[in-house]
Amino acid sequence: MKKDTYTDLASIAINSYRDLKVWQLGVSLTKQVYLLTRDFPKSETYGLSSQMQRAAVSIPSNLAEGHARDSTQEFLRFIAIALGSLAELETQLIVAEQLEYITNPKLQEILTKTDEIQRMLRGLQKSLKAKLS
Repeated sequence: MKKDTYTDLASIAINSYRDLKVWQLGVSLTKQVYLLTRDFPKSETYGLSSQMQRAAVSIPSNLAEGHARDSTQEFLRFIAIALGSLAELETQLIVAEQLEYITNPKLQEILTKTDEIQRMLRGLQKSLKAKLS
């Protein structure tokens, strides 16, 4: 196996970051966040809206960049960054709900997706760490 080919949780060869289901979910989450923040007050355009959009887009972006790097170790570092962005986004979503910018059912819907992405990122992380051992 080439050093730039990784294996996802189902042991399918991954030749592009676009093949990663977690990347695909991250892009879907990013779209959802952008659509959600459209309805935020205009006063949040450069505040919470912008922060949420940056955190969301950071998740699949870091997976793409990490996959493009030369080593599994570097990919692991970018997965860790994606996990940090995911935690940041979850916090911002909770703040948005407390400010009544989003409803609790909408918050729960998105948190279900972030939980799934987190599990997938942790699984990918574990799989890659096992390759290093």
